[in-house]
Amino acid sequence: MLWWIGNIVLLLVVVPVLVALLNRVLAALERIRGASAEILDAGGALAEELDGVPEQLATTDRTVHEVAVGAARYGGSVAKLLG
Repeated sequence: MLWWIGNIVLLLVVVPVLVALLNRVLAALERIRGASAEILDAGGALAEELDGVPEQLATTDRTVHEVAVGAARYGGSVAKLLG
């Protein structure tokens, strides 16, 4: 008789609690899955925006080199004027 009471308690109390907890975990998992999908989409869009970066870095390197050469010439001219 005691087994029947234990089985009834299990079915009426423990199983619904477990189902409710499992439902909360699955809901959180779906929210995480949705957020990760959005992050993946945004990362793909960002990667497309970065396609031209190597060319822009090469342009920046050339510009920095030209400015450095000009600054060295200017410094040399100033040094001659001052002394």
